[in-house]
Amino acid sequence: MLTDMLGRLVTRLLIIPIRFYQRGISPMLPPTCRFTPTCSQYAVDSLAKHGPIVGLYRTVKRILKCHPWHPGGYDPP
Repeated sequence: MLTDMLGRLVTRLLIIPIRFYQRGISPMLPPTCRFTPTCSQYAVDSLAKHGPIVGLYRTVKRILKCHPWHPGGYDPP
């Protein structure tokens, strides 16, 4: 019970800077993400679905794939 509440709290704390980026920084930048959903939305979805540990791992793994030599495409969390 306590670990579940702590996991939800950590998840929310990890999502806050992502939402700031999505609403405050990303609109000023040209769209460059080669994936659907975007990497930032993938991070939010992955954290919400899998929790902070697995969600953060999957987010980092996804960001490492975001380079010019990867074809991108649809990649659900």
